[in-house]
Amino acid sequence: MTVELSVVPIEKPEGLNVIIGQAHFIKAVDDLHERLAESSSHLRFGLAFSEASGPCLIRSSGNDPALVTLAARNAEAIGCGHSFIVFLEDGFPVNVLNAVKDVSEVCTVHCATANPVEVVVAQSDLGRGILGVVDGMPPSGFETPDDAAARRQLLRQLGYKL
Repeated sequence: MTVELSVVPIEKPEGLNVIIGQAHFIKAVDDLHERLAESSSHLRFGLAFSEASGPCLIRSSGNDPALVTLAARNAEAIGCGHSFIVFLEDGFPVNVLNAVKDVSEVCTVHCATANPVEVVVAQSDLGRGILGVVDGMPPSGFETPDDAAARRQLLRQLGYKL
């Protein structure tokens, strides 16, 4: 038995947020849609889920047709059963991540990011699976007191801290 590794870059505009994970059942498409839709009336999203049995279709949904198309295109490139991908605009993963993780079909969230991201995929005789993701750049040093103050100021500007 052999395993072949590949890296799939996620196609997305700079700054667009993405969540990549795994779920175990076709119902995940509807449940993820409902959780995202109820999180904010302003959130725009598109999601896609790849079935791992039966017709093995890429199922997609969302409230923004361009994001739905982008999610489906990336799900096809990843090509791993039971994987899902969600693109978000006018909202951030921090605002929906617990709701996504709370969907009963969701098994794993690999990343939630606006960074450039690549998916590490293993292919065997059975099929393809996500091993993990490469999310952004490596560290360039250690946070200084000035960096910490700037981080806290940014969180205040974004409304996450008082």
